[in-house]
Amino acid sequence: MHISRPPSDQPIPDHAKKVFDGVIFDVYQWEQELFDGTKTMFEKLKRADTVVVFPVLDDGKIVLTEQEQPGKASFIAATGGRVDEGEDILDAAKRELLEESGYEASEFTLWDAHHPTSKIDYVVFSFIAKGLTKIADMHLDAGERITLKPVTFDEFVEIGTSKHFSEKEIAPVLYEAKLYPEKKEALQALFKPL
Repeated sequence: MHISRPPSDQPIPDHAKKVFDGVIFDVYQWEQELFDGTKTMFEKLKRADTVVVFPVLDDGKIVLTEQEQPGKASFIAATGGRVDEGEDILDAAKRELLEESGYEASEFTLWDAHHPTSKIDYVVFSFIAKGLTKIADMHLDAGERITLKPVTFDEFVEIGTSKHFSEKEIAPVLYEAKLYPEKKEALQALFKPL
């Protein structure tokens, strides 16, 4: 499966200069001409893309995670994380699913891919994983505490529209499912197990 990175609405131009090389974020600046002919400095952050994976068990439950990280309030999320430099997007999704849940999946569907904000150059790729097989224990980073939380589809929609849910990029789809029966039916079909 070839996965293309969607273009940014405000790409970093080729002539932009990297002015800060961070652990997670790099900062780029460039001179930009405005509508009146004057020029000013524009700035944009860049970071590694992210994958999030929503695993679906054979009984139809969706595996979410309850997570704790140092210096951050606990939250509920999908499995997922940063794409390593040079790593294929699908390979990153498979790796993150395995590390954070111990599951392998026989089928991955790309559900969504977009830039969450115009001021940071990064894409969130959201996948649905089916045909799960538990093959390992979780292999978590030192800064992660994760508990798996299998939920029904209706619980997923409720949790996904709560303030504690971290995957804000999919919230509009979940709100639509709450408001429109035909949208809920289509989304439920997408999450139907193999």
